[in-house]
Amino acid sequence: MSASTMNDLSLAPTTRNRRPGSLRPTNVIVYGIALVVVALTLGPVIYGVLGGFRTNAQLAETPAGLPDPWVLDNYVGVLTNPTFWQYTWNSVGVSLITTAVVVVFGVMAAYPLARYEFKGREGLFMVFVVGLLFPATVAIVPLFILITQNLQLGNTWIGVALPQAAFALPMTVVILRPFLMALPKELEEAAMIDGASRIGFFWRILIPLSGPGMVTVGVLAFVASWNAYLLPLLLLQGDMKTLPLGVADFSSEHASDTAGVFAFTSLAMIPALVFFLAMQKRIVNGLQGAVKG
Repeated sequence: MSASTMNDLSLAPTTRNRRPGSLRPTNVIVYGIALVVVALTLGPVIYGVLGGFRTNAQLAETPAGLPDPWVLDNYVGVLTNPTFWQYTWNSVGVSLITTAVVVVFGVMAAYPLARYEFKGREGLFMVFVVGLLFPATVAIVPLFILITQNLQLGNTWIGVALPQAAFALPMTVVILRPFLMALPKELEEAAMIDGASRIGFFWRILIPLSGPGMVTVGVLAFVASWNAYLLPLLLLQGDMKTLPLGVADFSSEHASDTAGVFAFTSLAMIPALVFFLAMQKRIVNGLQGAVKG
């Protein structure tokens, strides 16, 4: 009997004894850790949402209990508060401007870095890569002086949107560049033969084909802008404040109304959460295209 046959016979019982779909000990550990992470992540969110359906007396009596009875007054009070809708409108405006700037200028910056051959291209790309290491907080004081004194854009939507877009551009270029590089050169050559210029190819062919990547960076920019806190805190005042600032103000003004704070916070995170979940498949497709590129 050959050595290979003996090895096959020695492995056969193990293969036969393993049931289809059975979990290995390693998989059990991985799934266990994943469940713990999910619980730690979703636990506070679920607790806050349910807390909005309770009264302050219920929260004081049984902090970890379920609503009994369910109370809608907290959510109704927030939804009928005009200040909440003013904060929401400001967040939508700032986020949409940020997203538009990021997508337009991001794809325009990624296009030459992906399709053109010129000296220093990789070095220029590394500038965007290094930009990932610097969050907006490292330049918050110069930004405040530049926006408020030099550009006179303090307490405006665009004054917040422009810096946010600038710090979102590195991630946008890093995602879009490999996505655009994956487009076949034959397609561009065929367009050139048909009389299209580089700009024409960019607007008529490349932009429609790069839709998944643009949606990905757009969603990421929108969610990041919606959740931004420090920059709006320094640049916005009064009725121009965004929703995260509104949550902080509401929590300070109604510190004794814990159930109301839970309701306000839960409603504040719903738009970005719903938007992100609705675009989840498009984000995954866009990132897969960038990785393949």
